[in-house]
Amino acid sequence: MECRKLDLTINSANDLRQVRRVFKMKVYAKVLVGGNVTMEKRTPLDKHGQINPAWNHSMKYSICESWVEHHGTMLVIKLYCKRKLGDRYIGEVHRSLKELYDYAYPTGGSAVVCFPVQIGSIESQGKLCFSYRFGDKVSIEKLMLAESVASFLISGSSGAA
Repeated sequence: MECRKLDLTINSANDLRQVRRVFKMKVYAKVLVGGNVTMEKRTPLDKHGQINPAWNHSMKYSICESWVEHHGTMLVIKLYCKRKLGDRYIGEVHRSLKELYDYAYPTGGSAVVCFPVQIGSIESQGKLCFSYRFGDKVSIEKLMLAESVASFLISGSSGAA
């Protein structure tokens, strides 16, 4: 099976919809690739930016090559405001991995992009900016071997002394 590394950095959002009237907005993003909930990751809370949060938070994924070849596999980034009585949904960005790959391929597989934040199919207020880089195509056997060697070297070096 062939796969690729996807390095994703959630940079910032601006002009988001104000979802809190009294207290400050503390915003975070949940990232889901291909609808696989086991691959869901989160940014830390931005406690200061309110409607203009900034994270510059990097995430790494291993994705199947078939996900990059078809328009059906989506990268979904959902924005939430942290609250004690339950987090409030702000909006989200949906992009197909193929669209992102096709856009970045001519420039070496990486790009910095900004997309409007949406609520369902309706455009909400604000934009979300992120950068990404697709790695080279590798077979899963080579990737697993490289990761196991790397983890052995890391654990072996910490135990030696």
